[in-house]
Amino acid sequence: MKQLKIILSGGGTGGHIFPAVAIANEIKKLVPEADILFVGALGKMEMEKVPAAGYKIIGVPIAGLQRKLSLSNFKLPFLIIRSLWQTRKIIKDFKPDVVVGTGGFASAPVLRAATSKKIPALLQEQNSYAGITNKLLSKKASKICVAYEGMEKFFPKEKILVTGNPVRQDIQNIAAKRDEALRVFNLNPNKKTILVIGGSLGAKAVNEAIGEGIKTFAHNDIQLVWQTGKIYFEKAKQQTAGFENKNISAVDFISRMDLAYAAADVVISRAGAGAISELCIVQKPCILVPLPTAAEDHQTKNAMALVNKNAALLVRDTEAQHTLISTAVDLLNDNEKQKTLSTNISKMAFHNSANIIAKEVLKLAGWE
Repeated sequence: MKQLKIILSGGGTGGHIFPAVAIANEIKKLVPEADILFVGALGKMEMEKVPAAGYKIIGVPIAGLQRKLSLSNFKLPFLIIRSLWQTRKIIKDFKPDVVVGTGGFASAPVLRAATSKKIPALLQEQNSYAGITNKLLSKKASKICVAYEGMEKFFPKEKILVTGNPVRQDIQNIAAKRDEALRVFNLNPNKKTILVIGGSLGAKAVNEAIGEGIKTFAHNDIQLVWQTGKIYFEKAKQQTAGFENKNISAVDFISRMDLAYAAADVVISRAGAGAISELCIVQKPCILVPLPTAAEDHQTKNAMALVNKNAALLVRDTEAQHTLISTAVDLLNDNEKQKTLSTNISKMAFHNSANIIAKEVLKLAGWE
């Protein structure tokens, strides 16, 4: 029997990488001998995160269009041509049975190269508002797995399967991890805790608001676990210095997100699709601060899908400096509101998304 061969492509941010890795892990559970190859964008975080998860990755020199006038935009056509040429060679050499795209720069040339060779392609669209790349790729894709209802306004209805977004498996049962989480983050079980996650690359407006609100947290005896991203981390270390005895700390990256969620009473987060899917699973009351520069403002649309069901609170990026801290403190002091948000967000959770998508991949490969 021939070996199952799958190419996965997705990256640029954790929101594209982690779903791809979760799908790969499920494929490996179902077909342990499967040969899985990732294709990513050179210089992006997938080139580090994918090998750390135990998978091979090849980088291509693709980049995105800069929204402001930039010299890099003039190089873009040449990078696209080189990436298309390289991905065609990867497809020809590896001979995948199926190609899976989870979004990010590298997905486009990989899926284009695959579909031009009549290789089945599965798209995984994480957001409630589809990006331009996925809309274009959907015409040739065999199956499109989505996380929100109503996506037929972007994609051919007959190709759509509502699966939810794959999430890290270790966040599925966090209640049992609370004691361990409090130990790891050095927190007092008798005090309330806010977790701030600005996304894998950080969040400027959120970080600035939190930095200015540290004294308010300390005064109200609120504990803080703050993931800043690399860019803001040095400043955050200065801002939290002297507040260690109040259990207020900053880190550039949290590797054990399961423990971070387990420790939190309230979460402040960007509204990327991956973050929202995880928040639905962990059922935490949350305040979403959408990134306004996200393509087609999709983070605001993601957030509003929850806000409209009374499943999350929204603070706009431009208002974060003035209202984020007071909104967070008010929510921490309102147990009824926390219960309502937790109950409603839990209803929006999808379980076993990665497994469902992996089974669709195997169907496309004729591996049933």
